[in-house]
Amino acid sequence: MFCCVPAVGLKISSITFYDSKYPLISIGARVKAIVVDNLTIRKDCINAVSLSCSDTSGNICHTWNFVSSPPQKPRNLSCTTSQMTTVTCTWDPDKNRYQYDRNKQTHTLHLQKSDQAPINCEPSSCTFPAIPQLEEYNISVVVKDQLGEETESYSFNISERVLPFVEINRVSPGVTDTAVSWTVRGNLTQLNLLCQVNVDPGSTTKLNCNSVNDPCKVKLEQLLPDSRYSTRVRCSVNGRLWGKWTKPISFKTYRLVTLNLWRKIKQMSDPRSRQVTLLWTTHVHGSATTVTIQGYTVQWSQEGLNRTEWKDGGQTRAEVSIGPGQCNFTVQAVPDTGPSISAHITIPKLDDSENLPVGKRLKSSTAGGFTLSWAEQDTATCGNTVEWCNLGSAVPCTLEWIKMPEGNNTLFLPASKFLSFSFPLVVTVSAYFKFFFFAILVFNVIHLYFAGKFKAGCRYTFNIYGCTENGHRLLEIQTGYSQELGAVKPPVLVEPVERTPSSVKLEWRYNEDDPAHLAFITGYVVTVQEGHTARGAEDSLKNNFSLSVEDPRNKSLTIEGLRQSHDYVFSVMALTQKGPGQAASITVRTRTNYSAHLTSILTPILLLLGCTILLWRQRKMLKRGLKEIFAYPAGMNIKTSELENFLHETIERMQSRNVEECISCDIEILNTCPQVNETTTLSRPEPLNTPPSPGSQSSTSSLSPSRVPLQDYCQHSAMLLCEGPAPQQMACISNKNYFYSLLEENSEPKEVTATEIKSSFEPSDCAQESYSVTYGYISSDTLQV
Repeated sequence: MFCCVPAVGLKISSITFYDSKYPLISIGARVKAIVVDNLTIRKDCINAVSLSCSDTSGNICHTWNFVSSPPQKPRNLSCTTSQMTTVTCTWDPDKNRYQYDRNKQTHTLHLQKSDQAPINCEPSSCTFPAIPQLEEYNISVVVKDQLGEETESYSFNISERVLPFVEINRVSPGVTDTAVSWTVRGNLTQLNLLCQVNVDPGSTTKLNCNSVNDPCKVKLEQLLPDSRYSTRVRCSVNGRLWGKWTKPISFKTYRLVTLNLWRKIKQMSDPRSRQVTLLWTTHVHGSATTVTIQGYTVQWSQEGLNRTEWKDGGQTRAEVSIGPGQCNFTVQAVPDTGPSISAHITIPKLDDSENLPVGKRLKSSTAGGFTLSWAEQDTATCGNTVEWCNLGSAVPCTLEWIKMPEGNNTLFLPASKFLSFSFPLVVTVSAYFKFFFFAILVFNVIHLYFAGKFKAGCRYTFNIYGCTENGHRLLEIQTGYSQELGAVKPPVLVEPVERTPSSVKLEWRYNEDDPAHLAFITGYVVTVQEGHTARGAEDSLKNNFSLSVEDPRNKSLTIEGLRQSHDYVFSVMALTQKGPGQAASITVRTRTNYSAHLTSILTPILLLLGCTILLWRQRKMLKRGLKEIFAYPAGMNIKTSELENFLHETIERMQSRNVEECISCDIEILNTCPQVNETTTLSRPEPLNTPPSPGSQSSTSSLSPSRVPLQDYCQHSAMLLCEGPAPQQMACISNKNYFYSLLEENSEPKEVTATEIKSSFEPSDCAQESYSVTYGYISSDTLQV
């Protein structure tokens, strides 16, 4: 309800609210009023409503009715201190109160149980000096205006309401870290001060800071090289209330200059002295800006003694003599752009009882290269290192190495210039570790690229070391070829060769472990080839064979089953996975078995000697019998030359004929005496113990030439007798084999002796003339003499 009171003698004619006239309501004789339902207050430039009153004189009076609200209790009242000298209390302001409200409010802070006067405060805060030696505070804040009054009380311990005020002094960036220092206002050393340092992007580091005179310092690590960051700091007492963050300060890390450090250890003649050769390679990560390495600092410590040596920027190695104890080395590059990351390596103490691991052979892959794998060791807590010579077994050795992270025990080194491997990557690992690990791997790839590729037929030895707290320990030795070649050198045969009539023992010299070989020696192959003899080349080829020796350390072989007095060609070749290599050959002739010859000679001699001893008493009778067999009739003139020629021709003729089975043959004997009407027939002889009768001779002498069939000729002994008158000249044929075959046909076999055969010639007068005697075989063809 809005009311208008006019001047004396006038009346209200109308009332306007926001340019709208409302019906008048009489309050008294002169006072008029209006009622506005659902009042809406505009919030334009002022928090008020406009009202106009018109009287009967025509005057219009404009007025503003300001809108306000009663005071509210302070919300979220709290008190803090930063230096323990003053206390600041704050509360939430009344957000619903108009900024230019004409209803002014006052805020007053009262310290209870204190002689201190009330303190006038700001609308949302109040600061008052701290009372010395007072820990517990009880305060009240009173808000008062024209519409009312509100009060809020609060109690606190000042030691628990400390908010340290921090100021950053310095930020010193490095490659992968930065050093931050700051100071805290006020004397808060007696309190447990805890601070937080935040790096963006990144994480927050929390640390204690109880320095009295010096500023607090922290080194923020795990940063990326050549990157921009910002940092800020805040502190707290006992971690309850945290002070405000300082303003962020930006910085940029330096470029990454890393060293890949390795070592070679050589035992000197003095058992207590060792020579360590430090090897390193330098790599700069980041942008394409050129970085110049001014030099390197080499530091080492052993048994409490520290030494430092300076190397120029162009050097990549250092040689240091150390004792038998453990020694720690640190090498750091000094670039012109700032600091770099130092590399550390530990040389373990000398251990005479340490044994070298047994070597392991690697299998060559079809695509070339090497696949290395080794057993995981619990003692290897900082990864593994694989080293090898770039040129294999060539001298001098250009040492190459690659470092593998912890938990990775496989590595594939291809024959080309590209490295391939797998490694486990944990998702929760920080960005620093990801980058630094990636940088190491990239460095190894670049290092391998410039090192060159592996050569075929070149033996490489890989030494795998495990990194421990006390240094690197040799775990395994693996040897192999990226690609094996079969043309290995021939062995060296040992002469003279041991030989017997039936065997030959070969021995050779060969260094199967020689690193200059083009492949691993898996054994040997020995080929045996019989030399050309009268049996022909085809028979010689049939007797060729090969023998294998599976153990490459066995360098001897005995070949059995050979023939005596024969030439053999032996070839020895080293065997690899690609096949046999070059051959070393030697020709050996087996010995003659004189004992067998001597046995064949002595056996008949001994038999003859035994027979002679047994028949010695009958020597006279044997002598007469031998004379009858081997002697020929007196007057026979046998020419030796003619006999030899005839025998030679007969032998050649018989060799050209094939041996056939004799079924039957007929023999004709013609009489060569002058009488034409007289002939001599070949007849079966009568038993020699019965002399022939004259009648039988006469009856047979008148017969014409006849043919006597010879049945079942099997090379028996037979004799042809000369029959006829004494003065006749006849040709006689003697076949002893046939003679015995004829005797076998008799129903009653008779014994024929050499004496009886001789007597059959005595009655004949054929011996008075010249004879030609022929010995030979009679075939199935008809023989005419």
